[in-house]
Amino acid sequence: MRAIVCTKYGPPEVLQLREVEAPSPKDDEVLVRVHAATVMMGDCQFRSLNVPLAWQLLFRAGLGFRRPRRGILGQELAGEVESVGKAVTRFKPGDQVYANTGLRFGAYAEYCCFPESGFLSPKPTNMSYEEAATFPSAGLFVLPNLRMADIREGMKVMVIGAGGTMGTLAVQLARMSGATVAGVDSGPKLEAIRSIGANETIDYTQTDYTKGGESYDVIFDAVGKAPFSGCMQILNDGGVLLLGNPGFTQRVKGGWASRSGSKRVLAGKSAYQVGDLAYLKELVEAGKLTAVIDRRYPLEQTAEAHRYVETGQKIGNVVITI
Repeated sequence: MRAIVCTKYGPPEVLQLREVEAPSPKDDEVLVRVHAATVMMGDCQFRSLNVPLAWQLLFRAGLGFRRPRRGILGQELAGEVESVGKAVTRFKPGDQVYANTGLRFGAYAEYCCFPESGFLSPKPTNMSYEEAATFPSAGLFVLPNLRMADIREGMKVMVIGAGGTMGTLAVQLARMSGATVAGVDSGPKLEAIRSIGANETIDYTQTDYTKGGESYDVIFDAVGKAPFSGCMQILNDGGVLLLGNPGFTQRVKGGWASRSGSKRVLAGKSAYQVGDLAYLKELVEAGKLTAVIDRRYPLEQTAEAHRYVETGQKIGNVVITI
């Protein structure tokens, strides 16, 4: 089968199109013929190791010292079940599915194997493979975070990084809960953020959103770059600051702030839930969520897709078509 192999840690050029042996499902596994995958900033970081030194050491220890042991990267996909192991009961050949592979990776290939008990679910019937592939990773991450904040009708929510993979979903879910949503990102992304329901958009390159005179019940920092003290200043008493991608300093500050005041800081994510993929499917089929796709690239141009994502300019999602 054709696959994109990460030959070593480094720039996008380390991603090479290769012919490799197709996987075979074990008794409890499902073999999926991949039709679409995505490129997120996290994928670029796993490829490049362009992260703080402490994280580099952890990544090398867990993923491989010189190069990823699982050389085919990619964490989410949509496709069709090709075959199943003899113990599989939930899926059959021909089923249309979407999935999160996590650190098993493997999405940048024509075929990928999953445990039946993994993050694999029937895809929304009213979406293309390309659209469906944009939901698994964001959904499994954003849903439990927003649940922790208990967003309800009438609340005011700010989403920082609202134009990205996580942010575009967070805006839609918060609006679905009845909240008034302010989306923060750079100017070129604001129209897309408004199109998915944001009540207000703020261009952080032109305006200091921590000094706009407004306060919020929930602030979701989807990218981990927001000023901690500024966010705490515009957070209402009893409010929640969600740190989607916190560094060490943010975790320490958040822990102290939660213990010493009425405002809560929640860092990181709660455990993924397999049932959330089925829940997302219901929301999509009910017309409550939409996919935001910036660009599509064929499999052989995966390196170019990584290069574009690293510019920070993508709006929503970048999709690999296979």
